Amino acid sequence: MKMITAVIKPFKLEEVREALAECGVTGLTVTEVKGFGRQKGHRTVYVDGDSIVASEGSWRETIHLRDVPITRNGKIGFQVENVMASVAAAWGVGMPWQTIRRGLSGFVNDSDNAPGRFNIMDYRGATVIADYGHNPDAMRALVQAVDALPAKRRSVVISGAGDRRDEDIREQTVILGAAFDDVILYQDAAQRGRADGEVMNLLREGLAGAPRTKHVEEIRGEFIAIDAALERLQPGDLCLVLVDQVEEALAHLAQRCTEAPVPGTAA
Repeated sequence: MKMITAVIKPFKLEEVREALAECGVTGLTVTEVKGFGRQKGHRTVYVDGDSIVASEGSWRETIHLRDVPITRNGKIGFQVENVMASVAAAWGVGMPWQTIRRGLSGFVNDSDNAPGRFNIMDYRGATVIADYGHNPDAMRALVQAVDALPAKRRSVVISGAGDRRDEDIREQTVILGAAFDDVILYQDAAQRGRADGEVMNLLREGLAGAPRTKHVEEIRGEFIAIDAALERLQPGDLCLVLVDQVEEALAHLAQRCTEAPVPGTAA
């Protein structure tokens, strides 16, 4: 996998997105940037190879991405962007660089520190990721992140927020259908004004002609859907669970992961 970073004019964005889609590229993260030129003394934070650099005039402070666990050595693009924003904010309020480094090296985005934000767990030798993404841009960022992680087979558990536009609900599974082998659709607790089964139908429409997905299930109930996905996992697989009831779903996943026997040991 390769990550390409490009700076383009805003009015060219849709043209570039369409051209990438025609080439089969579905992962795209868009960030608005404003530059002054590093030589003019303004404070800037940017990525240079495998590091984040903070600069002001000729002064530089470098933070290696290998020292920031949540970026997975810089493989998780949206986490790199989050770290850049955090560094800029901490620098802006005058926090010492030693403190900034210590915070970045020790922060873990688990269900306690950042519930529903790319929380990674282990289930019988398989990787389980819980996230609260519920829009097409989130799906693109998550697919890009998942593509950077090793997996024999990839599955996803997804519902949809009923108060989103039809095309936005449908587009989520269009994106996921190109990246996951198994898709489990579930109807969540709150349909947000939608008729019974309406969101599920839109999600199913998005999977029509999916280039990668071979197995699709439709389940009523978030926890039942999670359990169904877990039961299909083998060591080395990866499962992305797009949670709806964040606290309850994370607690359910934590319990299942704790109770699951480690492969090769007695249950």
